[in-house]
Amino acid sequence: MRRVEPTTLLLEYTQDKVAVVEPDGTYTYVNGAVEHILGYEPERLLGENAFEYVHPDDRASVHEQFAALTGADVAFETDTATYRHRASGGDWVWLESRMANLADSDLGGYVVSSRDITDRVEAERERRETRDRLAELADATDDVLWVFDSDWSELLFCNPAYENLFGRPVEELEGDPRSFLEGVYPPDRPVAREAMERLSNGEPTDQEIRVNPTTGYNRWVWVQGEPIRQDGEVVRIAGFTRDVTHRRRRERQLLVIDNFLRHNIRNQLNVVLGNVETLETDSEADAAERTALIRRAGETLLETAEKQREIVDILTERPRAATTHVGDVVEVAVASLRDRFPAADIHVDVADATVRAPSELQCAVAELVENAICHSRGDAPRVEVTVRTRGDRVELAVSDDGPPIPAPDRRVLLGDHEMTPVDHSRGVGLWLVYWVVDIANGQIDHEHDVDGNTVTVTLRRAE
Repeated sequence: MRRVEPTTLLLEYTQDKVAVVEPDGTYTYVNGAVEHILGYEPERLLGENAFEYVHPDDRASVHEQFAALTGADVAFETDTATYRHRASGGDWVWLESRMANLADSDLGGYVVSSRDITDRVEAERERRETRDRLAELADATDDVLWVFDSDWSELLFCNPAYENLFGRPVEELEGDPRSFLEGVYPPDRPVAREAMERLSNGEPTDQEIRVNPTTGYNRWVWVQGEPIRQDGEVVRIAGFTRDVTHRRRRERQLLVIDNFLRHNIRNQLNVVLGNVETLETDSEADAAERTALIRRAGETLLETAEKQREIVDILTERPRAATTHVGDVVEVAVASLRDRFPAADIHVDVADATVRAPSELQCAVAELVENAICHSRGDAPRVEVTVRTRGDRVELAVSDDGPPIPAPDRRVLLGDHEMTPVDHSRGVGLWLVYWVVDIANGQIDHEHDVDGNTVTVTLRRAE
């Protein structure tokens, strides 16, 4: 009897609930810890079936674990069950119970030791809900959210927006965490690598680069990275990548307008004012000729203003690529030009094809054809418009018999032109072409030979 009393005393002082149950689950002993864990006096549970106090949703699995354990042939085996136990007030308390398959001969049953893990379960639930909410936000946002380890050898997280922005699958990034560099415009890769090194050394970074080879690297992104430290050491690198292509287009458009206001439009106004002054001061001046010069300058200014208005509409309304039938676009664009330029021979050879492009594609086609007509060598310009399909791409080509397109205009079309005070294209029309094709994620190429120019616009074919 003296051996039992110290053991019983120790059981009463332990913070874990210790119970002895018969094979059917009937309580034959419960220590005092049950009162502060579940609110029951120990005597209240004696003779009760433990499984009746288990939450209905957990009861079957707990009973199955206990039955399997007590019926096992192994000499000594334990198992742990996690479940909800009803408290005296009717609430549910999460318990983690350790069960053994050997009955204690002195105690007359199976010993089950349980501890209250409600706080832990609730904390895990809150963390899980937080992760789920963050996952939902990550899936919904257009920004790329990413986390790498400190040396960029392991991808810890990246949301699906990466695939659309970089044009590469997330699975590829998981296999090779540095593979995102292949989606960066080659001249911008040194900037990206330098930023990676700075982040690994614990320095935050902020830069803008071009990405996505499937769109000709015409997607500008803003990248911000932040090193995550523990005990003074960089353990992870987190950040986001945001598409800022539209903002870059607007900035470039403002630069173009500024240059035109300071150069092209100023030149035309000088023509107007100079001829007006001549008419006012020189009585022998040819009024008809001067008036014609003024009229042409005014018409040029008006045309520039109208095209600029079209560009502003395109960039401010942010048109979305839609299914556009190329044949209809070409026919409408060419029809108006045939009326305006009756001497021009405009030949059309268009395959039946639809593309992913905004409706403003018609303006771009008209601008290319008009540009070819106006800069032809002869009085009877010949322009050919052809459309061909190549796999998932559609190529729209405008060919003329004129001299080479000047270098500033060619750079505008190809998207690598930055205007300077001494280097200007002839008008805003080619900028309109560039921006329409850019918004459609297309590509523009130019070739010139002895026969003339060929400008080819390549667009994605619509499914």
